[in-house]
Amino acid sequence: MASKELINEYLQWRAFRRQSQLDSEFRAARKKLDDARISATRMTEAYRSMADKGAEQGACYRTLYQRDHDGVTVTCEGWLFVRRVLAEGGTTRVRATLLETFRLENGQQEPGKTAAEKVTLEIYDQLLTSQNMALVVRVDRTDGDRQTNFLTFADQVRGDLRPHLA
Repeated sequence: MASKELINEYLQWRAFRRQSQLDSEFRAARKKLDDARISATRMTEAYRSMADKGAEQGACYRTLYQRDHDGVTVTCEGWLFVRRVLAEGGTTRVRATLLETFRLENGQQEPGKTAAEKVTLEIYDQLLTSQNMALVVRVDRTDGDRQTNFLTFADQVRGDLRPHLA
């Protein structure tokens, strides 16, 4: 086997292994969030706090989200800089900038390796009929067609990404 081919297979294996880790982490975090019965109101407060810290300290928060690839949903990873939270007409929207750090087809990448993407997220309560009519919070992208179910970790923050946000 040629050395280049071997390295390519290794990099592909690493990407699939990381994908599996992120999928498991996403499922566990989603279950924890659903079990805690966090409401959209409480989630909005968390995003407002992230926006305040973003404005003051340049804080970016680790986020996991799902992306649809031809009918298959895979978990992606990035850093989210929350610019502002808008509540208008019963809808809560979050304006943010996303620095993607993992997508299956690209593998793991350092922040800033791909262009920062401005995103608009919507926070809302969703009724799950599969769980005895449970009400759970969802955060989905409204201005993109394939990214949904954002889980942003308020305890995983970094302040050194501002140069990559432009």
